[in-house]
Amino acid sequence: MPAHAIAHTPVLLDAVLDRLRPQRGGIFVDCTFGRGGHARALLGCVGPSGRVIAADRDPEAVAAGRILAARDRRLSITHACFSDLDRIVETEGVRGKVNGVLLDLGVSSPQLSDPRRGFSFQDDGPLDMRMDPGAGTAVREWLARASLDEITEVLRRYGEEPRARRIARAIVRHRGERPIETTADLAGLVAAATPASAVRRAGAYHWARHPATRTFQALRIMVNDELGELERALAVAPGVLAVHGRLAVISFHSLEDRCVKRFMRREARGSAPRGLPLRATDMHPRLIPVGKAVHAGSAEIACNPRARSAVLRAAERPA
Repeated sequence: MPAHAIAHTPVLLDAVLDRLRPQRGGIFVDCTFGRGGHARALLGCVGPSGRVIAADRDPEAVAAGRILAARDRRLSITHACFSDLDRIVETEGVRGKVNGVLLDLGVSSPQLSDPRRGFSFQDDGPLDMRMDPGAGTAVREWLARASLDEITEVLRRYGEEPRARRIARAIVRHRGERPIETTADLAGLVAAATPASAVRRAGAYHWARHPATRTFQALRIMVNDELGELERALAVAPGVLAVHGRLAVISFHSLEDRCVKRFMRREARGSAPRGLPLRATDMHPRLIPVGKAVHAGSAEIACNPRARSAVLRAAERPA
């Protein structure tokens, strides 16, 4: 199916618009174009003189974006990662002029629904999981050479998998007999390595119904350096924003959300040492959190189950 033909529902769209407050003439950076749901909504708010600068590390998403950009000169799109945010705004000549930056983390619905990409165990496909299939190392290649300790550490750190060592042993044992090439291969051996009692307990939680859920999450995060990309983008985001410009981040699991929450709290403290009895005006914060974390409501979850685990946090650059 062509990249531009895949249906996609943007997560927490109304909340994103509420937090970013797009206005006519504004400049916004959407670091995860996907299939353009958020970018289209922003274009609908910024008027004829506004701009949306989009990026994505997935070539198929970029191809979809270029189709839209050919019809709307207010949109530009580049093939880039989150960590390229500083370079993107520099190239576009908008450093310090950006009214809003959006980071929509995790894997997109089109990526999950395409078995060729190897993100999901719902349909069998090559065990890849790279956001950009032309860069980096596929999961199947990494699993073929990683040590038992390396696999265990990745499953613990990025998947918070309590049975990491047991699953890692099963992976090493399996690859000694035949390569782990497909998503079905990996999901099957993880399920076989998981006690039946653990599978029954996991069934009570939506994020862990399949025993391989945490393993797939961990390997995807690792192979795409997702937390590293997020941290590098957050570090430069305050410097690209205009005064009163806002940063909005949608995360989909606790590791991402924890990183975003800690970053925003740290930036709100500014350069002042902790523990001193200072007024808010003495803190010199680079960002001030805007409102509370936003979660999808029942109506959105019913229409878009992916929104179930989404959390939106936003912060504003003060004057």
